[in-house]
Amino acid sequence: MTNPEQLEERLAVFIDHENVAIGARSVGLRFDPKPLMDALAERGRLIARKAYADWNLFREDRRGMVDANVELVEIPQRSDSVRKNAADIQMAVDAIELALTRDFVSTFVIVSGDSDFTPLVGKLRELNRRVIGVGVKGSTSAMLPGACDEFLFFDRLDGVQRLDGRSSSAPSDGAGRSGRGRSKKAASRRGGDGGAVPAAEGDLQALERLVTRTLSGLQGSSTDGVVLSSNLKRALLRKDPTFAEQDYGFRGFREMLHHLAEQKVLVLSEGTAQGDPQVEFAERSTGVDEAFDLLRRTVAELAEELGGDPPLSGLKDQVRKRQPGFSEKDLGYGGFLQFCKAAVARGVLRMDWEQEDEEYYLYVPSGDDA
Repeated sequence: MTNPEQLEERLAVFIDHENVAIGARSVGLRFDPKPLMDALAERGRLIARKAYADWNLFREDRRGMVDANVELVEIPQRSDSVRKNAADIQMAVDAIELALTRDFVSTFVIVSGDSDFTPLVGKLRELNRRVIGVGVKGSTSAMLPGACDEFLFFDRLDGVQRLDGRSSSAPSDGAGRSGRGRSKKAASRRGGDGGAVPAAEGDLQALERLVTRTLSGLQGSSTDGVVLSSNLKRALLRKDPTFAEQDYGFRGFREMLHHLAEQKVLVLSEGTAQGDPQVEFAERSTGVDEAFDLLRRTVAELAEELGGDPPLSGLKDQVRKRQPGFSEKDLGYGGFLQFCKAAVARGVLRMDWEQEDEEYYLYVPSGDDA
């Protein structure tokens, strides 16, 4: 029998304290490791916790680090030389050494917004280690998040404290708000607005598009078409390591999936493991059949107007004239051509490629009513 402890992630945390502490202060926050450690504890067992700095310059932060069981690695600044990268180098050396000598460490957490750590992240991933990055939204290099498997913004974590001692459950205007906000429904679930900004309807629609497109791709690449919620979450993070369901007002990924199920976007059923449901499309409610019918009618009407088969180019605009706001992405398709090919596969339409025109032409199969 497999020991559950053998299945859990084992994390090693490396903190570039100067970078994140100064970054947090720049947006009015105090870098306290406890909210970060709490978030990481949900992802696995914390094996090692190290923070690098000249601690004489950050004496007020030492108590919080010790209370969070973080090992303080002293990198003293010498007055006769510039040691800007001393902490970065030591941190990188220690991380690689741990990766080479401790096979059981499955995940490395690099807490810094400095792009100089991008090669370290790449090397750790080459060693088949998962890498979680952590930084402050306003002071993190654009290069770093995309290099990681997952990236957390410190200012979005629950329990982060402002410099004045108040709790920061949501970023202030100057604290790197993501811009996507939270939904009204999610705010009501928290018992009030809690300082949250309701998400626009388009933001939640964008979430639906992202999830449906990702699910469609996973179903297409799976041999049996079965997609578990854990696989869906990992795929979303591979597309965007900064993805966080909290940005849309949901406390967890399961709550987000239940919301999409309530909206008749998805159907959840019991999966192979408890707490990891299977995710499928709600076929009757996605509007796929209605969209195919709209496409078919558009092609038939254009064929009558043109006296011949309409080309693919410009067809989407014609569909939108008949149904403003139409988007194949709402149905889980990556593009309009993919949507048309799906209609062909369903037998709704036929599509031919004309080499001379370098164009697809569509038509309704003979014998069907226009």
